[in-house]
Amino acid sequence: MPDQDKGIVEIFTDGACKGNPGPGGWGVLLRFNGKEKELLGGEPATTNNRMELTAVIRSLEALKRRCRVRVHTDSQYVQKGISEWIDGWKRRNWRTSGNQPVKNVDLWKRLDELAGGHDIEWVWVRGHAGHDENERADQLANRGARSVAEAGPSGC
Repeated sequence: MPDQDKGIVEIFTDGACKGNPGPGGWGVLLRFNGKEKELLGGEPATTNNRMELTAVIRSLEALKRRCRVRVHTDSQYVQKGISEWIDGWKRRNWRTSGNQPVKNVDLWKRLDELAGGHDIEWVWVRGHAGHDENERADQLANRGARSVAEAGPSGC
């Protein structure tokens, strides 16, 4: 690991959905000082964008103190939303430039709250392009989606 990366938590996130909406999952690979931790989960009825956001939220919730973080995501929705669009949404009381309500506002508000507690660099990576850590996050997200899809409807 290059010297300039010491002390930075590397986070790789992905979301997956079997149908959109449908059963979905999220996956996270956290790396810090040579140690790794994997996180995953799923929801029975969700969208891909909600799972992409949830992956980042769960990764930041896993951090126990303020950190320097580099979040890698293959979701332009997440990367542009947090880096470019969110300030305008907040100025317009969580409305888009077209005066429509921001979709997934509950998750955007939670992500905004969590991101404020860290020094974060947001990095977009091309999905399904052989990026090892992104592929691992994708596998975790798909495992999360499968776990809720296989469980079937709750209450049965």
